[in-house]
Amino acid sequence: MIDRRFFVSELIACGLSVAILPIASGSKSFAAAALAALDKDNDGTLDLAEVKDAAASVFDKLDKDSDATLDRKEFGGRAGKTQFKQADLDSDGTLTKDEHLGLVEKLFNAADADKDGTLTAKELHSKAGRALLRLIQP
Repeated sequence: MIDRRFFVSELIACGLSVAILPIASGSKSFAAAALAALDKDNDGTLDLAEVKDAAASVFDKLDKDSDATLDRKEFGGRAGKTQFKQADLDSDGTLTKDEHLGLVEKLFNAADADKDGTLTAKELHSKAGRALLRLIQP
């Protein structure tokens, strides 16, 4: 389980401002805090570009050996074994940034219940939204 307080503190350390909100595991407040931190255009939603920017930054941080891939150890508990394997399109046991971003896009689309191309705090609180947040949190 990833510590939500760490996620918010990392966002703040990256220069992203967030409101101080209760960060209970899986809470709607956590989804709202993530949305506030990642919503670069301040429209109250996250679009795919905002989500992919966050995901690319996280990928770079996780790539400790700087080989432009993430193995299961580097990826940590961000996705289950099956999800990791499905995202690993070339079946080499690692994810490239493109494969990672493909998984992020798949989860974004699954979380986008109204298919308007943006995610609200409510959509981020869905099962797919929470899975997406696990991928894009530092």
